[in-house]
Amino acid sequence: MDAAGKPKQLRTVVFLFALVVGMFAFGFALVPLYKLICSVAGINNLDATGSRVTLEEALSMGVATDRIVNMEFDATVNGDAPFKLTPITRKMSVTPGKVMEMEYQITNLSQEYVVTQSVPSVTPWQASEYLKKVECFCFTQQPLQAGESKKMLLRFSVDPELPKEYSVITLSYTLMDTKRGEVNTETAMVLE
Repeated sequence: MDAAGKPKQLRTVVFLFALVVGMFAFGFALVPLYKLICSVAGINNLDATGSRVTLEEALSMGVATDRIVNMEFDATVNGDAPFKLTPITRKMSVTPGKVMEMEYQITNLSQEYVVTQSVPSVTPWQASEYLKKVECFCFTQQPLQAGESKKMLLRFSVDPELPKEYSVITLSYTLMDTKRGEVNTETAMVLE
């Protein structure tokens, strides 16, 4: 090799090193960036207990008797999981600051013991910080025996500070199987 090739090789090595460092930094930044995008967009809320308050905190917010917020409740099941999740009440008129209760019905349609987790989502996303949950089945995992069905309580309040432009809030839950994606070791051995 001649001396003219050395600077080109050095530039290539520096470029490749900078590229590797840049990719590593980008990988490190993905999780905080993902959380930021989700919080701004109001999707895939990773912090299911973020709006959790005590009953005392909910009662201390005061009541805005001069307005009503319409709450809508929805539920979906993630993938083809053998569960059913249904809000007992689909719509409710809520006075901001008043603590309300409603229930969801969950049913395990399979013949196996399962553990589920419900992940909340609020629409519009701007209202999510004003929806305060005192008690929610989404705070913990829900074990269900084969064929078991049960009602799960949701106790909540809408903060009176909710901007007046938001008169309808939809609270939706996605029900997930906590063991989804786990490989059954007996099946894996048979496939090998």
